[in-house]
Amino acid sequence: MSEYETIIGLEVHAQLRTRTKVFCGCTTQFGNPPNRNTCPVCLGMPGILPVLNRRVVEFAMRAGLALNCTIQNRSVFARKNYFYPDLPKGYQISQYELPLATEGYLEVEIEKSERRIGITRVHLEEDAGKLVHEGFADSDRRSHVDFSRAGVPLIEIVSEPDLRSPDEAAAYLKLVRSILRTLEVCDGNMEEGSLRCDANVSIRPRGSDQFGTKTELKNLNSFRNVQRALAYEVERQTRILDEGSRVKQETRLWDAAEGRTGSMRSKEEAQDYRYFPDPDLLPLQISNEWIKAVRKDLPELPTARKHRFINDYGLPRGDAEVLTEDRLLADYFEEVVRISGNPKISANWVLTELLREINAGDGNLEKMPVSAGHLGAMIKLIENKTISGKIAKTVFEEMVQTGKEPSAIVRDKSLVQIVDEEAILKIINEVIVENPRPLAQYKDGKTTTFGFFVGQVMKKTQGKANPQKVNELLRRRLGD
Repeated sequence: MSEYETIIGLEVHAQLRTRTKVFCGCTTQFGNPPNRNTCPVCLGMPGILPVLNRRVVEFAMRAGLALNCTIQNRSVFARKNYFYPDLPKGYQISQYELPLATEGYLEVEIEKSERRIGITRVHLEEDAGKLVHEGFADSDRRSHVDFSRAGVPLIEIVSEPDLRSPDEAAAYLKLVRSILRTLEVCDGNMEEGSLRCDANVSIRPRGSDQFGTKTELKNLNSFRNVQRALAYEVERQTRILDEGSRVKQETRLWDAAEGRTGSMRSKEEAQDYRYFPDPDLLPLQISNEWIKAVRKDLPELPTARKHRFINDYGLPRGDAEVLTEDRLLADYFEEVVRISGNPKISANWVLTELLREINAGDGNLEKMPVSAGHLGAMIKLIENKTISGKIAKTVFEEMVQTGKEPSAIVRDKSLVQIVDEEAILKIINEVIVENPRPLAQYKDGKTTTFGFFVGQVMKKTQGKANPQKVNELLRRRLGD
């Protein structure tokens, strides 16, 4: 065990899935040409006034309640002042002393045990623009500014410094992402930047109650990068302390290609931003009735759904975790179960065949040609012995290619399973007559040839014979 203890807190920035920005009517659509999604308000032109988007507040409240926070009846928008090329107003509208939601927590499963990770606050703010850099040589280096993202609504979810390892941090981030996707308030697309994470990390002597000097890691955009960056930073700080030096408080960037962090700037404190209440926005007043209405509309959350899948469907914990990471996948699975009546076989098909096809494509379940109804109906055909498990794979592949219902595929391709004992026994007799040498070997005690006979029977029937019947009748026949 290391002589040091790791202390980690995460700041998760999540873009809310509203159609328009937080203080103006510009679209939030991703992928438009640079600077297309702009207007005088989000560009900070003189004389403009922001108008708060009610839908943004509702989405933030949903997130706050799902994270077990208290929604404040009164919160205040503030100006966070700093100067950077992609910040058109020279300040960011955010919340500081009086945020929207406070004092929450999440129960995160770490190595089969749950740990409560505190959440300090969830507050609303607007996003900045984006800098695009080109060229490597000094003579060819250029930077462009795209303001389309400026004014896009964000929530910032600030955890307590309760995380104790890079793995814990990644598990916490995965759960936050799953909750936001379940609520449908954020798409969680880390590659497009709609979910970003900053991490504050420090180490201290094990057993100490004093925090060490922390560094901030900016814009970690994948679970793997969170783990790798934090692991590197813990190792770097440990090396510094072991050498008798002091860790410098600073902001650092993670270089995924190099596998290391590098200094970006000295760490700012709150006073550096000169926060003050935004004079153009009144305090946000939220009634208890509105909070109750939003709470009543919350869906079943991933952790509760996972436990229900384990208890009601008898699924292994690992299967239940994967199925409930995404709301669409969990809904799909439950519809398959409703039709098939068999949760375990349904889970096997969803987690193997279905996910393999999704991952081989564009990763979008909504574009999958095999509907939950068709997959459930196919499993029903296996259950009533109309088709075998092997034939089912052929049926599934055809469903992927054509989108047809399974019964039509079975009918059109004559894939009905052979279960008639007389028909199977006739083929068994043919195989035995055609293979005298393996038969003699079997009679002499070489029982491994049994699998050979099974394979020959399945080959003659093109995989349509019921495997259980084949094994049962073959053993009876060879035992004569």
